[in-house]
Amino acid sequence: MTKTVPMIRTLKHLGATREDIIAFIEKAKTKKPSQKLDVCKNFDNTKLKPVLPDDAPIAVVLFAGGGGIEAGMVQAGIRPVIAVEFDPSKPDLSRAIAKTHHYNFSEYGCKIIQLTVQEVAQSGFIGFPRPDYLHASPVCANVSLAHTAKAGKGGETADDLSAAIAVTEAIRQLQPRVFTLENVPRYQNSQSFSIILSALEQEGYSVNYSVVSMDKFGLPQARRRLVLIACRDLTISLPPTSDPIGWHEAIAHLIPTMPGSQLLPKQQQALEKFLARNAPTPLLIERVGGRTQSKYKPGHLPCNTILRSHFTDHKGCNRSKFADIWLPDGTVKSLSIAGAAKLQGFPDWYEFPNETATAGSIIGYSVPPSFASQLFMSAQSYSYVGNS
Repeated sequence: MTKTVPMIRTLKHLGATREDIIAFIEKAKTKKPSQKLDVCKNFDNTKLKPVLPDDAPIAVVLFAGGGGIEAGMVQAGIRPVIAVEFDPSKPDLSRAIAKTHHYNFSEYGCKIIQLTVQEVAQSGFIGFPRPDYLHASPVCANVSLAHTAKAGKGGETADDLSAAIAVTEAIRQLQPRVFTLENVPRYQNSQSFSIILSALEQEGYSVNYSVVSMDKFGLPQARRRLVLIACRDLTISLPPTSDPIGWHEAIAHLIPTMPGSQLLPKQQQALEKFLARNAPTPLLIERVGGRTQSKYKPGHLPCNTILRSHFTDHKGCNRSKFADIWLPDGTVKSLSIAGAAKLQGFPDWYEFPNETATAGSIIGYSVPPSFASQLFMSAQSYSYVGNS
């Protein structure tokens, strides 16, 4: 019965009636115990992989990457059955990411298709089931701030638009009950997003979207992203917010295991500037980015947005170090992949490859699983209220 308490709180937040909640409690009393983990409780400490019931809701994921959204889905009791992942501009990296996805999610019966979403759409999504959930994080490089700052220009390409059109074909043909989308904030002003919104409206979905700061949902990272959730039979709100968590609190237990490091000159300059005005406190100092001095964050604040480019050089090769942690006793540690994964909200059971470039790309590309689990738990709660 104790495991139903978080769900009851969520139902109250969602405006469920007293009768809905009583019905839920009665159903919980008669339900057979499940090995499925309670994701509303201690997500950050989750070390065991969830075991899903045979009748778990199913999901299809487009532009899957390494499976950040899938990790959140299984934590919310949803079974990913098909994931589409292939980037023709980075074929070797994409294959390595797909291999990691298979390693982590094949036991759930998830099949990874190494084709572009456009290619799968052209084939008519043959063999795809009608899913309860369909998620897409469409190609966004040409509308992201990181890309336009580097290239000096922006603007959507034919690939961007064809990716959006392929998503609309998936919506029309697969007819999911719930559709979700995540992307960079500027995507909401793109033609690609307008194409997807029009398709959702034509298919009769109730749509809710906004740009959210994921540190407001317990992620120890200041990550702003566009999030959309659409449902056929009701309007679903985003999950309730929570107090921000500092990066140091999130990974303090991992710091002793991280390798030692030395600050670069520009990191040292950033440290000295900080200490001239502030009392010593743990600092997370980036090794890349920042033309004159390194970016840093005190331990009580969420870290800066984690990007794929932090982990690779301009040739796509591994960076041996991507950020350092300075402690008040003078200790300097190199932020590990495990630490970066925790800052991105990955559960402990997710297994990363050894290559920094691949692991870092998975982290930087992913929807934070801790946020995804909250999003889908909220959707599951609405589903219960709507169908009770």
